[in-house]
Amino acid sequence: MYTNLFAKAGYSEAEIEKRLGDIVRMIFFDENERFYFAQGDMGYFTDTGNNDVRTEGMSYAMMMFVQMGMKEEFDRVWRWTMKYMYHYEGDNKGYFAWSCKLSGERNAQGPAPDGEEYFALALFFASHRWGDGEGIFNYSECARRLLHDCVHNPQPMWNPDNKLIKFVPNMEITDPSYHLPHFYELFALWANEGDRMFWAEAAKASRAFMRTTLHPVTGLAPEYANYDGTPHVGIRHHHLFYSDSYRVAANLGLSYEWTRALGGIMDEWESEAADRLQKFFFETKKDSDDINYALEIDGSPTDLKILHPVGLLATNAAASLAAKGEYKMYAVKKFWETPLAVGDRRYYDNCLYLFAFLALSGNYKVFMP
Repeated sequence: MYTNLFAKAGYSEAEIEKRLGDIVRMIFFDENERFYFAQGDMGYFTDTGNNDVRTEGMSYAMMMFVQMGMKEEFDRVWRWTMKYMYHYEGDNKGYFAWSCKLSGERNAQGPAPDGEEYFALALFFASHRWGDGEGIFNYSECARRLLHDCVHNPQPMWNPDNKLIKFVPNMEITDPSYHLPHFYELFALWANEGDRMFWAEAAKASRAFMRTTLHPVTGLAPEYANYDGTPHVGIRHHHLFYSDSYRVAANLGLSYEWTRALGGIMDEWESEAADRLQKFFFETKKDSDDINYALEIDGSPTDLKILHPVGLLATNAAASLAAKGEYKMYAVKKFWETPLAVGDRRYYDNCLYLFAFLALSGNYKVFMP
């Protein structure tokens, strides 16, 4: 049902399973390289580059655990999240504080919407895979309540007029890598009945937005964008193709793959966009030192060094699930030959790495009721 591009590239099922097991052991259990830590009956991901716990990482952890059937670890992370990050009252009621110290003390009170959208879908998948429990382990109820709050909070996470996700609730700009129309189409099936139309419209709006923000030649997206798709200028380097932007390629691949696997009508623009991106990196910029620097979305280099080369390679490979061009399998093989990141910045790289590996091996799935 799901595409295994590693198998199509000639790797055996035994090789693929062993490699996935090695990745899981390194990220979650290796004493030197892991960034998942158990804490009593709780657990958390550490952003090793910033020495904090982020909703990005916690929601990623939950999605990883539900995909791999690791319920104990899923519940540990969800307990930590609800104890330390969840706002039970105040202006941010219903949202999660985006950054905490390892002790649980909050570094900031405000939320980051990419965490909320991953939390919601991971919770739905947990409900469908394991069934609902009581309290915070009534996964589907928690997911529905979270999505309701994202839409109906006085500071909503999606602009109510254009249905586009915000970078943060109090700023009227967006982050292209936050756009997950393949998530919203599932929310439109499982959210509170009164919110389902909103999520269906958000999916359509998000797909339309992506056509405006990816460069028509390079396929590159900025980190932050205005609602018309143009790079948002004025906040440091965030108008460039930089760390957040890498996730767009993986989103294209997973969106295309899930639509195909569920028997939907694929968005062939996603395929074209993936081909443009891979051609840019593997032909236009092949062997160029430019790829070690942040880029303008037209491909022009800057003097800002990138922080996550492994994550960039992983997401470009994940785009192969949508791609049809000559670099589709080249990207997959190049990724297979690339080891996990090590060092202080390994958290973000290796999150993208594991997601890419799951997707390319046919193990990043939709769990239906």
